[in-house]
Amino acid sequence: MAKSNYELLSFQDNGFLQAETSNLHMHVSSTLVFESGPLATEEGGLDAQAIKESIVDVLHRIPRYRQRLHWVPLENRAVWVDDPHFDVDYHVRHTALPRPGTEEQLKTLSARIMSQQLDRKRPLWESWVVEGVDGGKGFALIQKIHHCMIDGSSGVDLAQVLLSDSPDTRPHPERPAFVPRPAPRRFDLVQDAIVRGITAPTRAIRDLREFAENAEDLRGELETRGRAILDVVAANRGIDPTPLNGDIGPHRRFDWLDMQLDELKAIRRAWGCTINDVVLTIVTGAAREYLLYRSTDPASIDFKILAPVSVRTAEEKSQMGNRVASWTLTAPIDESDPKAQLAAIHEETQRLRESKQALGVDTIMSIVSWAPSTIMSLGAQ
Repeated sequence: MAKSNYELLSFQDNGFLQAETSNLHMHVSSTLVFESGPLATEEGGLDAQAIKESIVDVLHRIPRYRQRLHWVPLENRAVWVDDPHFDVDYHVRHTALPRPGTEEQLKTLSARIMSQQLDRKRPLWESWVVEGVDGGKGFALIQKIHHCMIDGSSGVDLAQVLLSDSPDTRPHPERPAFVPRPAPRRFDLVQDAIVRGITAPTRAIRDLREFAENAEDLRGELETRGRAILDVVAANRGIDPTPLNGDIGPHRRFDWLDMQLDELKAIRRAWGCTINDVVLTIVTGAAREYLLYRSTDPASIDFKILAPVSVRTAEEKSQMGNRVASWTLTAPIDESDPKAQLAAIHEETQRLRESKQALGVDTIMSIVSWAPSTIMSLGAQ
């Protein structure tokens, strides 16, 4: 009998599953717009089959795309197992906009698709091929992937696998056959969970020993991480009520704003800051304008932004899953001048780099990952 195979979700990946509710969706979505180019058919349509085939061509490089969740009995935690009933036609879907195929129509369709949760009985992704965009001149790909599968960095790596840098359709190489490995028995999962619980203290001691051996200055490293943890706790203490905080429903609206990257880079060079600083300034200005529109005084609110920060190492590049921490920063919404906003944000992000707040978040996650699954579930929520 073939040996079963599974992969335990990390604490952070499992946390995105625990955080999801019927109104709070935890999938990552995007709408990508392309010119039809050689994919346009003589009849004026789109060769959606060629797009699906190009995705099938690279599935062997994305094993997670053919895996589904399997839950560990008595433990609120999941594992990845191969899906023996994987059907690419369920995941790659073809639709079209009604004429004239405007941008607003595409936004409405995107919102409707993004408002629907992914089926946890199947691999957690969908790709919608939408033809008829821009009066039939282009098409769109609406991507939906659960956050337990990717973070920002792995999402970029995934896009480089799925998309080609050439407008020509790629040839179809000989694909490795997909042979799903057997799923584990409930008894095996329970047994492994018991072993993990018993060996958790041993693993914690081993990790601490490795940490001590690899640290050039152990005392300095411990002090740095301790200060970073205290900074995380202080930064996340209390949330001021705003018109943006409140109960949400299952429905979504999706919108976008076109910006030239060269313009953002020009601002970055002129002000000696980062692209992230510029983006955070744009968000700050938008939040300020919205609060004023809702007759709320921005000066009366301590407005905080949770900004993701990758902690992925070079060895972890191209791996699926999450390796991300975060910064909690106070947005200067009391400032009306964009230049003053940018200066304040740049000063704040510089302070966060020096305080290593992201390291504090990563340290907390490492510590909690040693805890029993019930405590991990509470922590995720």
